[in-house]
Amino acid sequence: MSRLKKTDRPYDIVLFGATSFAGALTAEYLAAHAPEGLRWAIAGRSAQKLERLRERLRERLPGGAEVGVLRADVSDPASVRALTEHARVVATTVGPYLTYGEELVAACADAGTDYLDLCGEPEFVDLMYVRHDARARETGARLVHAAGFDSVPHDLGVYFTVQQLPEGVPLTVEGFVTADAAFSGGTFASALNQFARQREMAAAARDRRRHEPRLVGRRASAPLGGPRFAKEVGAWALPMPTIDPQIVRRSASALDRYGPDFRYRQYAAVRHLPVVVGGVAAVGALVAAAQVPPARRWLSGRLRPGDGPSPEKRAKSWFSLRFVGEGGGRRVYTEVSGGDPGYDETAKMLAESALCLAFDDLPKTAGQVTTAVAMGDALIGRLRAAGIRFRVVSTR
Repeated sequence: MSRLKKTDRPYDIVLFGATSFAGALTAEYLAAHAPEGLRWAIAGRSAQKLERLRERLRERLPGGAEVGVLRADVSDPASVRALTEHARVVATTVGPYLTYGEELVAACADAGTDYLDLCGEPEFVDLMYVRHDARARETGARLVHAAGFDSVPHDLGVYFTVQQLPEGVPLTVEGFVTADAAFSGGTFASALNQFARQREMAAAARDRRRHEPRLVGRRASAPLGGPRFAKEVGAWALPMPTIDPQIVRRSASALDRYGPDFRYRQYAAVRHLPVVVGGVAAVGALVAAAQVPPARRWLSGRLRPGDGPSPEKRAKSWFSLRFVGEGGGRRVYTEVSGGDPGYDETAKMLAESALCLAFDDLPKTAGQVTTAVAMGDALIGRLRAAGIRFRVVSTR
């Protein structure tokens, strides 16, 4: 059990932002897979939308009848703090997190409430560490960012790969991402926001480094690799400047099992060279446009938060993460794979992470922690049971 007993709060889990696109999918997953006796609630700023969602859950899913409703708005700090005092675990889909997220993190840290989000925004994660990690350690709250496709399969995939390698030796792991999927307006808005804040993002990272304790006798790094043809996976490898390597590096820094000298690099794996060239050009154009306010506003209007792919599109979507780990004279190939990464599987990851924090026997942690550090083997077990595959492909 988590360090809060079931009787300490009215709800085991509260899902904040439940009427958003990702939030509604997460609510449906929880309703369909709620263990017996789960006390949970959906929360957001519109009581009317929440009631409509609860009615849909009641009609379609066996666990829907038990869900509570809480109204909370990030512009009303008192309502956010009341929400955290009602829950043992709060999971939020309300982004962009840099704009809307800090009040909830602060309230969870003060209340000793475990916190989960879907954040892929490095600046936000770094700022929350500097401002709220120390308080969360005092109260016992676990603050877990990036609990969706960013960055659960990457973080746990590396954790799983490391477990297949010898202990006490330098280790290197490379991750290769392939996927066929669409993304939502909320994801697009977060990406645009980060592209436009490169200077602020770098400043937040520097400030975090000043506050973080230094590793003694060990090293953990996640350098950005260069483009290359990767024979290991038979594809062109393009470096991915996402939050995932940073999350992996923090797991490696916290866990001795990653060895005395650990390095991780992550790439997008692309089969055809013209796609590589077109993809690089498209990302470059998007980054450039995000620096110009009128262009950024125009782009934001193309795909609004709350929009997302259809059920038919999601049913055809998939992801595969291939990892190549080396150390102590051993090489291992592993894979984490599943269905639609941005929505169906992200909802599954967020919901299972919340259930894991609420009910599983976990390592004693507090403060800002990663999924590998906070939940590790327990969450891998849950995700495997839910249909996400973790497997060893081959060893040498």
